[in-house]
Parts: sequence; C-alpha cells; structure tokens
Amino acid sequence: MNAPAFPIGAVPTTVSTGRRKLFNVRQQSLLVAKMRTLWILGVFTLIGLLAFFRVIYLGVTGPSVRGGDLSDLLVPQRGEIVDRNGVPLAREFRTYSLWFNPKAMSEGSSLIHTPAEVASGLIRIFPDLDRAELIAKLSSDKPGYLRKSILPEDANKVHALGEPALEYPQEATRFYPQGSMAASVLGYVDTFGKGQVGMEQAFDKQLTSPEGRAQPSTLSIDFRVQSALEDELGKGMALSKAKGAAGVILDVDTGEILALASLPSFDPNHVQPSDLVITEEQAKAGDVPRGFNRVTNQVYELGSTFKPITVAAALDAGTITDLRRRWPATPLHVGRFTIHDLHNYGSSLNVLETLIHSSNTVTAHIADELGGARLKKTMESLAMNQRPYVELPARGFPLWPRGEWPRLRTMTVAYGHGIAVTPLHLASAYASLVNGGIWRPATLKKLEPSQVPDGRRVFTAATSARMRQLLRMIVSYGTGRKADAPGFRVGGKTGSAEKPGAGGYRKHSLVATFAAAFPMDRPRYVVIAMMDEPQGTEATSFQRTAAWNAAPVIQRVVPRIGPLLGVMPDETRDIDISDLKPLIPAGTAEE
Repeated sequence: MNAPAFPIGAVPTTVSTGRRKLFNVRQQSLLVAKMRTLWILGVFTLIGLLAFFRVIYLGVTGPSVRGGDLSDLLVPQRGEIVDRNGVPLAREFRTYSLWFNPKAMSEGSSLIHTPAEVASGLIRIFPDLDRAELIAKLSSDKPGYLRKSILPEDANKVHALGEPALEYPQEATRFYPQGSMAASVLGYVDTFGKGQVGMEQAFDKQLTSPEGRAQPSTLSIDFRVQSALEDELGKGMALSKAKGAAGVILDVDTGEILALASLPSFDPNHVQPSDLVITEEQAKAGDVPRGFNRVTNQVYELGSTFKPITVAAALDAGTITDLRRRWPATPLHVGRFTIHDLHNYGSSLNVLETLIHSSNTVTAHIADELGGARLKKTMESLAMNQRPYVELPARGFPLWPRGEWPRLRTMTVAYGHGIAVTPLHLASAYASLVNGGIWRPATLKKLEPSQVPDGRRVFTAATSARMRQLLRMIVSYGTGRKADAPGFRVGGKTGSAEKPGAGGYRKHSLVATFAAAFPMDRPRYVVIAMMDEPQGTEATSFQRTAAWNAAPVIQRVVPRIGPLLGVMPDETRDIDISDLKPLIPAGTAEE
C-alpha cells in the first residue's frame, strides 16, 4: 500500500498539536518559576525592612537607660586617650549594668517575687553584694543601679531569675586597660560621663565633641617609660618605707613629659571616695589621698637640689669668675640664726667642693654676693613663682617669698629652704640648666617638631655647659654616687629637706629628692625621683637622706628607660671634665 502523500512543507496535525502542548507546559513552568522568585525576593525584602526598622528602633529607644541615638551604636561616645606610640591608655567599650525598674510591669506592681527572694537570687550571682542594702533598694519605688559593669553570662543568669523589674541595659563604660598606671595623668570619668582630675578633664570637650569624638587624643607619655618609673618608685617606697613617692621624666629640648608618677596611686576603673577626699586624720598626719598628684599639685621645699641653680645664676651674673676661689665653710651667723653644714668639710671650699659635699654655708655666701634681686629674677625666669605649666587641672601654687628678699631669705632660698615648689617646677628648671639655658613649659601633649616652643633664655650657653660638667662630677665624686648608671653618663644633685610642721621644721620628716639628667655629654632627659618621709631602714643603711633613698631609684630607672628612648650605654664616652679635675678635693676617690 502506498503511503499518503502530503504537500511539501506541511506538518501532520497530530505532530502540530503535540508541539503546541509542550510549548504551553514550558511557558507555565517559566511563569511559576518567576512567581516563586518574586515571592522569595519579596520575603527577603520584607525581612530586610523589618531588620532595618528594628535597628532604627533600638537606636531611638535603645537598651541604655539613658537613651541615645543610632550613632551611639556605631562610634564611641568618648574618644580614646593613647600614649605617644598609640598604646591605648583610656578607651570606651559597652558593657551590661544591673538596673532596678519598679515600674517595668504593666500592671504597676514592683516585683513578682519578694525583695528577699530577689536579693537571694542576686547574691547567688554576685556574692559581694550587701544583702541588707540590696533589700532596701528592692523595697523602694525608686529606680536605680544595683550594679555597674556585669558580664554577659551574669546578665543571662539575671534573666533566668524571671523578675521583670530587673533590667540589664548595655551602656558605654570608660576602661583603663593599664589599671592604676598613669592614673595621676589620666584621671577618670564619673558616672555622668564627665572627665575628672587628670587629662580626662583637660581633654573633656575634645574627647566628646561631635566633630571628632572617635579620634584619639595623644599624650606625650611613653607607656613603657611610665611603667618603668612607677615600678622603680614603688620599689624605692617599699625599701625606705616612705609614705609616698613622686617622679617625672622630661625631654629637655621640647618640654614633653615622658612619664609622671605619684604614689600611692588609685585605679581609675574603680574610683573610691577615699581616693579623692582628704580625711581629718590624713590632714593631721600631713598625708594626702591617693588621687592627689604629688608631682604637680603638692609643693615641697626641695632642699639642696636648688644649689646648682644658685651657682648657675652666680656664673651668669659674674659674681663667680674663678672656680678655684674659696669661701669660708664654717658656720655662718646671720642675726639670731646660724647656717651650718651636716658635716665639717674644712675651713673653706671652692664651687666644685661646695656642690660635691652639698655645703649650705658656702652656697649661702655665694647667694649673699649674688644678691636677692638677681636670685629672685632667676627663679622668676624659671617660672617658680607661678603654678606649673602643664595641662593638668590640679596645679599647686608655690610658696613664694613676696617683696624684696632680705639677706637671710636669699641665703635660705639658695639651698632650697623658704621656698616650696612642685617636682615639675624642678624638672623644668634642670632642663634649662643642661639644654643650653632655655626654659620651656612642660606639656603632656605629644608635639610635632614644628610645635616645640622657642622658650626663653635663662642661662647662657657657656653657663649651661659648665653646669653639665659640675652635675656630672657630683655623681662621679660626690653625694650623687648612688645615682650613677654605668655607660649612661648621669649627672644630678641630691636634696634632703626637713618638712615644716606646727612647731617648726620636723627633723625626722624629710623629703628626699634627686634631680638628674642624662647623658651629660649630650643631655636629652631629666629624671626627678622623690621620696616623701623615708624612714631609714636596713635596706637604706638606716639613712633617710636622698643619697640613700632617691639616688638609687635613678640608678635603676635610667638603664631601663635609656634604650627605650634611644640612649644606649657606652662606657667609652663621657663629658670632658679635664679642666675641672684639678679642683677635685684631695682624698676624694671615684666609687
């Protein structure tokens, strides 16, 4: 049988219908896929919108009791404080707090458990809470904190108690990662978010300004140097059983403070009222709170550390022209007062012998020739009649003799009595002695080279060069031997001054100070170490003077900080003192 014939190009009806059905199925599948895609996209869009509005809600209402805005969740409310190398000294982080809200329940009742039951539950989580105090707070209708800064796992445990009146808002907290280190510099932030006492107060507007609140504030402090100074001052305090200690390390060419320490210190993470308020017992004993800054806020008679300043003033004035000249070293009678030395150093002394032995009588003769007006002018040029130049808010005003200085006053000021200044005043003065004669204000801000102030000239460059020699010889041959650190060419001067009391000076209450600079062939740093009322222990050979208590701190701290600051020990180098060696007292041997 022949097959049916179709016209060329024609398609059988059955084939055409099958293809049409297949096309319709494919179109329907594509449509379903598109609808599913649109549906899934819509779901994700809805979820994204819900998440976005949830973030907005949290930003407006916030978990914080005090409220806030969205930016609070993204940037710190208070900027960091960092050291000169960027190490954080104060920063902000978010933590939970335990808050009591008696109006949390819609029906208005304060607690669904009794105050005693809630207190028991909280004490299981926080055993150090006071039960009676806690029950009293929970029985009140006033909201308030039950505890600041709790861990997330503790917040979960509070939640498990099932008490709606207990809330745990997340809040910004100031944290000091180094603990009590540099507390005298930093200060702290109070519960209202305001900086107090230290650079937190000085930088308060800068740290919280809307324009740059996330930007760190950089201090001149070097965290490593600060740590070494505090450590060695603490050791000195323990060895001498002193009631306090203070120290400062200063760049002689810029005035930048690399370290500033006042001991005993406090922990700015946990400030106590006793850290800040002086009690009646402390006032009677002459003590100060832990938060009191001995370097910038407490003034002292700093004793013989003033003698090099007097000699430098006399060199500049031309009343000392020959270092071989000798003055009487026997007791000096001025009116009804007598000035004498601790030991008998012979009938006469030259300038070098005067500084090496720390003679009051010869220093008094030198000051008498210099005159009160010129000595006073030098002290004013060193800003010793003003509060110390530094950004800290706590700055003590010197006990400054006003008017014309009579003869006896001039003599006593010359060896550090009858005038009281802060250790920071002394540091800036010694920087002027050794840096070529220029006084610059001290600062806790890191300076760029272009920001270093020109300062003012107090001593001639020639006088400064001579003082570098004399200060080095005091350490090599005199009362400062125990401050010598091999290879670092330390120079400086001891100062041991009796503290004044109700009935006059207290002979057994000393302020022991050592003012040093290094390296003396090219001075870069001044280091001040002070012990407040060292007791004279077996470790200090039962001596209370600076030579036995403050000088060893210098000896230990300089080798620790020198390499950190780029000063390496080199025992092949030293300042040239060949022209002064003939003036060294006979029988004096270098130790």
